[in-house]
Amino acid sequence: MAKSSTQYLCSECGWSGGKWFGRCPECGQWGTIEEFREARPSARSRTVAASGANASAATAATAGRGSGGGPIRASRTGAVQVPVGFATPITDVDSHDVSRVSTGFEEFDRVLGGGIVPGSVALIAGEPGIGKSTLLLETAGRVAQSADRQTGDGDEPQTDRPVLYVSGEESQAQVSMRAGRIGAMSDDLLLASTTDLATVLGLIEQVRPKLAVVDSAQTIVSQDVDGISGGSTQVREVASALIDVAKTLDVPVLLVGHVTKDGSIAGPRTLEHLVDVVCQFEGDPQTALRMLRAVKNRFGPTDEVGCFDMSGEGIDEVTNPGSLFLSDSDAPVEGTCVTFTVDGHRSLPIEIQALVTNSVLPTPRRATNGIDSNRLAMLVAVLYRHGRVPLLTNDLYISTIAGGLAKEPACDLAVAAALSSAAFHTPIPRDWAAIGEISLTGQVRPVPRLEYRLREAARLGFTHVVVPRRRKGVKPLRIEGLEIIEADTLARALKAMGVERR
Repeated sequence: MAKSSTQYLCSECGWSGGKWFGRCPECGQWGTIEEFREARPSARSRTVAASGANASAATAATAGRGSGGGPIRASRTGAVQVPVGFATPITDVDSHDVSRVSTGFEEFDRVLGGGIVPGSVALIAGEPGIGKSTLLLETAGRVAQSADRQTGDGDEPQTDRPVLYVSGEESQAQVSMRAGRIGAMSDDLLLASTTDLATVLGLIEQVRPKLAVVDSAQTIVSQDVDGISGGSTQVREVASALIDVAKTLDVPVLLVGHVTKDGSIAGPRTLEHLVDVVCQFEGDPQTALRMLRAVKNRFGPTDEVGCFDMSGEGIDEVTNPGSLFLSDSDAPVEGTCVTFTVDGHRSLPIEIQALVTNSVLPTPRRATNGIDSNRLAMLVAVLYRHGRVPLLTNDLYISTIAGGLAKEPACDLAVAAALSSAAFHTPIPRDWAAIGEISLTGQVRPVPRLEYRLREAARLGFTHVVVPRRRKGVKPLRIEGLEIIEADTLARALKAMGVERR
């Protein structure tokens, strides 16, 4: 009879160990450790394997080979007879282009590398309430509606496969109500509500959908595997079964994944290794902006980002997010400066606003939003030492527009310019921008992908950009309609923008 070993699993992060803890040693959560028993191979099978290994070792000692003339294997898994030609030369493999399935969102398609590859499994993870289910439900609706249009145009019926949406968190009525609100209604969109893995696999095999969406990996449970819902054993089994059916039937699967409080994907780390694509759906709950980033992609780049706008009617893609992070005022205002960040192959403008006031506290206050506070402390010291901008005794408030992030080192020069503009009450013209990293010695260092940033600045109507001095042997950049001002020190960069101390 098979023996069982007692293990303890964390339902929050999937940690496992042989001892119970009140607090998980991996994620630090209280009351999440639960007992789990997993069957081990029986003593008889181990005895047989051991005796077989001892017999083989004795034979090898005399002949150096097994009875069959082959090498001795210590593992219990034996080889099987495979057909001739099972392994094909790579030069004979058909390498034709795979017809990808469009999600209906240009931003989503670009993050995936041009669409969903048939037979692939993509994991979409994000915090609760960020909009994962809404994004995938609207994606399923758009794919199903595209099939409706193809049917109306007289395409072949065998290509018009439906879309399957399986929810383990909501009932069919709840999903239908949300689909009606976001405009995802279609006769080719099939809804199912279940938490049983066998039922999900049976639905996929029966329907053979054009696209299958499973919401979510942590709520689906296999009755053939021990473990709690969302535990590491169950999540691993769910992912393995969905990947197997996706590869076998050539059906693409979009899988929703939960995240822990620290932002990592809940469940075992092997979940991210098993799937083909891992995307993070991020955003500030206080704003409507959502960002979709590809963390892993076997069929495309991993440095792409898609922008979406969350509203009561669903999710809309933002093809030109440049205007989201800039204020609408055309008049110059003191304490503001624009810089450009690079996220994937896309450059985004970020407007930085600073406010400098006299402090009445023993320790001046430093409040930041969208900017690294440690980076701000360093820039204040560099401004005092190399820019002659005294800010050590002032309260500093610095923020970005619409929840943008300016934590890239290339934003240092714009942060310093905004602080200097606020301190000297000197506004920077609205058609000026600053790009550059500032070192502790007051030098303005080069930044990567400068040409991407400059072309985006010219497209948005900026006329002057202060940038680091180019390295020796590097050809100067020339962008039509844009005057590029090079500066090698912080003092010279501030002087070029007119925010130096007089």
